[in-house]
Amino acid sequence: ADMPGNEGLTLPAQVNFVGKGGNLYDLGYELNGSYVAIQKHLSLTYLWNRIRVQGGAYGGTFIFNASSGASQFLSWQDPNIVGTLKNYDEAADYLKQVELTDDELETTIIGAIGSIESHDLPDAKGFKATVRQMTGYSDEMRQQVRDDVLSTTLDDFREMGDMLARLAENAGVV
Repeated sequence: ADMPGNEGLTLPAQVNFVGKGGNLYDLGYELNGSYVAIQKHLSLTYLWNRIRVQGGAYGGTFIFNASSGASQFLSWQDPNIVGTLKNYDEAADYLKQVELTDDELETTIIGAIGSIESHDLPDAKGFKATVRQMTGYSDEMRQQVRDDVLSTTLDDFREMGDMLARLAENAGVV
């Protein structure tokens, strides 16, 4: 696959929107529903501390789209560019080295299940059902993701860290 390009827009502003991403499937990632717990943990701990608390941005997140493989680190209202990109790249090392107690891991798993099993009003239920029908996301696939989330381990964090290290080397920057 061709390496994604880098793109920058210059304008007179004190804050930026900084993104870096690529396709994890192109880099060899095999889908495991543990990604739901890992992306939630990464966004609410590492990126919160590095991008928002220390870096002064309004926010930052990591998003992985299981349908397409697209993954991206994003920040908004961010006074940094280079430091933020460095923090994105260092997320791989964070995941490869993170230590969580059983209680912390359980809290992460509960939060992940809550995000995929949230209560929806009828219109949202209908929309989600339509999207699942159109994309071929079956009930069996949904159950597999649930099972993977519930059985998330630190090894899953380490494996995603390896994938994010590959992403750091191959990602495009905007």
